[in-house]
Amino acid sequence: MLVRQGTHRNEKIDRRLAACLAAIAGTLNAAAFYAVGFFSANMTGNVSTLSDHLAVGQWLSSLFYGGIVVAFILGAATSTLIINAGRRRNMHAIYAYSILTEAVLLAALGCADLWLLAAWRAPVLVLGLAFLMGLQNAVVTRISDARVRTTHVSGMATDIGIELAIALDALRGREQVSEARHNLGKLRLHLYTILSFLLGGILGVLVYRAIGGYLLLLAAVTLVAIALNAILHARKVFVPYGRF
Repeated sequence: MLVRQGTHRNEKIDRRLAACLAAIAGTLNAAAFYAVGFFSANMTGNVSTLSDHLAVGQWLSSLFYGGIVVAFILGAATSTLIINAGRRRNMHAIYAYSILTEAVLLAALGCADLWLLAAWRAPVLVLGLAFLMGLQNAVVTRISDARVRTTHVSGMATDIGIELAIALDALRGREQVSEARHNLGKLRLHLYTILSFLLGGILGVLVYRAIGGYLLLLAAVTLVAIALNAILHARKVFVPYGRF
């Protein structure tokens, strides 16, 4: 699910990718909110809060919320630079290496959450996770040609509404059957993603309450397993350049 790119992927691969990484994103996002009261992946909410704080002149908190948005953008940019460099070198598993990079950084962030001084814990955790969520979202966006987004629930909810309306038109004979089938696949994908994000969030809070920052280390291990599996698969199967 981290090897083939774009049109060389099928719905099953996209759903597996969405289910795995959206669950992890939901886990980390909800756990961070439970731990320190900030969302690391909700850029819509963070930008709205930033505008609110700017409007009333709360400059210090504005700087922090702006930092969350900037960290997310930098994560996406870093991921893109890694992927572009790997593609130029014909690295078939470059997307898996990007997720492996996320895992290593997440493990370091987990250690910081466990042992960092309380005064630094909240900003480091939130800014660090925002960077990693941007990195992950860029990976899945690039590899799926934007069909999968593991942190962007608002967009997926919008797409679900659109596809439900198309399905309704198809049932009433006002839409082509082929178009309805295509949208049914998209509907399943977005439902899988949102459900995985939701269940991951529930699990994230429950596990964080039990083991604290060790949750981040557990999520890092899971990402390592996903990335290594893709790297081994890429080594076994020859995929021509441009088809990874």
